[in-house]
Amino acid sequence: MRILEKFSITPKNLHLYDIAFLHESYSYENNLNECYERLEFLGDAVLDLVVSEFLYESDQDLDEGELTRLRANYVCNKALYTYSMDVGLNKYVKLGAGAELSRRELHSVTGDVFEAFIGALYLDLGLGYVKKFLSQTVLPHIDHGDIFFYDYKSELQQLSNKDGFSIIYELLNEKGEPHKKIFTMAAMIDGKNFGEGGGGSKKEAQQNAAKEALKKL
Repeated sequence: MRILEKFSITPKNLHLYDIAFLHESYSYENNLNECYERLEFLGDAVLDLVVSEFLYESDQDLDEGELTRLRANYVCNKALYTYSMDVGLNKYVKLGAGAELSRRELHSVTGDVFEAFIGALYLDLGLGYVKKFLSQTVLPHIDHGDIFFYDYKSELQQLSNKDGFSIIYELLNEKGEPHKKIFTMAAMIDGKNFGEGGGGSKKEAQQNAAKEALKKL
């Protein structure tokens, strides 16, 4: 596997890295009982840990809220997609022959395998190797201050805490097939609709609703 050679990784258990690129559609079509999802779950936690530690040590003046918002920027879907494409992990993904994924879904899968690869690397060689890999792929983006995601919900919540108004997010609409749903959410401030937003998940729709509410405020 060239990606391992590229980062001078000598695996003890190559099978882990094979699993990291198996989409559920491929596993289903080939009667396999494993796919990348469990490794993705583990890799997500390991990535959060390494990024959190790096941010914690890089600036002693950042409080908990600021650290949380910064971390969200560097572990969001767009960031994961960027990291994965930068190193070419998308070339190794195995999809089922009959899989029909939307552009959004393919984007998500590309980001998922980055976390799955981290999970495989962690299980195979440990945290030290993960940190070395991330120091070449993720941490440079933090050093450069790259922006992938802006947390409008947190900014709106901060404003709420300061000015004493209440915020709730209300689901206005939900449509589409189970794997292609579009949600519309409203940012309700003291019972009034201050902004609406849509997205492929409730969280994305809430962020877009918060963005609209901030414009009005």
